[in-house]
Amino acid sequence: MSSALPPQPRIIGPRVRICIVAAKYNEQFADALVDNAVDEIGELMPSTRIDLIRVPGAFEVPVAVATVLERERPAAVLALGVILKGATAHADLVACSVTEALQRLAVEYRIPVINEVLLLEDEKQAYARCIGANLNRGKEAARAAAAMVDVFMELDRTMPKDKSKKSRHA
Repeated sequence: MSSALPPQPRIIGPRVRICIVAAKYNEQFADALVDNAVDEIGELMPSTRIDLIRVPGAFEVPVAVATVLERERPAAVLALGVILKGATAHADLVACSVTEALQRLAVEYRIPVINEVLLLEDEKQAYARCIGANLNRGKEAARAAAAMVDVFMELDRTMPKDKSKKSRHA
């Protein structure tokens, strides 16, 4: 795992829509992820419309993402949340389930779904990754989203979709 943020991608000019689906659980850290992601998106994609959907916990994030993708599809989705490990395997099970579901949705719908539902050991790690400046995963999620929006725009420009082929989720 990287110990620093990736460099900022180039600024994207056209108006796009980004959806953030964020868990409310572990509120202090989840809110910081959202705030940092929104601020970074504002810098990288100044014309972007951001829709924010809050769900109770990390386990509910994939079903909300699926619902968003079934409707007016955004250019990218950021899935944000914080899972702190406890004395049982529950946190690991939730994190694995969420990760697999989000990846499946991204591939199925061919929309970038940026997974920053973090599985962390303790509040010290959560602080470093959600509130701190060096490993900030909210900013990292925004940068990944901007980079993927840029990639998909370039693909649309250079390799337009064949309208004769039917897509499962067009």
